Amino acid sequence: MTARPIHSLCPQAPVPALPSEGMIGVIAPAGPAALDTDKALRWMRARGYSLKVFPGVYEKDGYLAGSDDVRLNDLHAAFEDRDVDAIICLRGGYGTPRLLDRIDFKLLRDNAKPFVGYSDITALHLAISRYAGFVTFHGPMLNADLLGDKQQPTESSFFNILRGQLRAGTVLAHPVAYPLTTIEPGIAHGRLLGGNLAMITATMGTPYEMDAEGVILLIEDINEPLYRIDRLLTQLRLAGTLHKLRGVLVGDVAGVEVTALERLLKQTFEALKIPVLSGWRSGHCDPNLTLPMGALVRLDARNKELVLEQDVVVRR
Repeated sequence: MTARPIHSLCPQAPVPALPSEGMIGVIAPAGPAALDTDKALRWMRARGYSLKVFPGVYEKDGYLAGSDDVRLNDLHAAFEDRDVDAIICLRGGYGTPRLLDRIDFKLLRDNAKPFVGYSDITALHLAISRYAGFVTFHGPMLNADLLGDKQQPTESSFFNILRGQLRAGTVLAHPVAYPLTTIEPGIAHGRLLGGNLAMITATMGTPYEMDAEGVILLIEDINEPLYRIDRLLTQLRLAGTLHKLRGVLVGDVAGVEVTALERLLKQTFEALKIPVLSGWRSGHCDPNLTLPMGALVRLDARNKELVLEQDVVVRR
């Protein structure tokens, strides 16, 4: 059901803001996890929201949360359900790439709403950006992040951006306890896109690969030793992807020694003369900050700032 691709330089549409006392739908488009439904309902109610759990959340098919049909049906149903104001994924793992060539992107575009996840969910962020053309959110998932009591500002970052409290011109806050590092100085304007580095690379050569022209690339990963991070970045370089970028925002690369990672980033990006900022708390980390995928942003690597250049949600 692949639609016509949308060029990376085209603006991505904002989505309706999450209203007060709205309903959040939870789906499991990738791997399975045991959900404590009572705990999840209490957590949402305490914050003024109701929760709708779609059927695949309770299923398990090996390393998948239910069959491809079940997971695809939940994805479509959550977008189509007019009572659901935002969608959050249960967890990552693996499974979303198996759905890409069967997604009805017109259905998603006609029912655009906040969609949140990271890790394996990167494949959906890339596909939605390319074929549906609306902003999605690289942010916390229900089980490991929100119900896992990750420290602030995980929760406040999630709700503030979805509710529309962060408007165009906002400098996105980053906790001072986690210093950022300028790998390459400079200022870049472009669409923020990317996510899990392994998943970005896995989609290369498919109709769902990232159109990198004019993009500020977000990368994060976990359980990949330094030489594999090198291999993934090298593949993107040899494919011509890195040369199209305007800047790079490096999120959490869990399990890799920071100094060694920064040296690799310097080696990879120095010749490209684009700004690179490292250490953003987004990905498999605590806290885990929410970022708008597909949104126009300004990256100022020298001053260690990321600024929204568009409204990413619109209040109804």
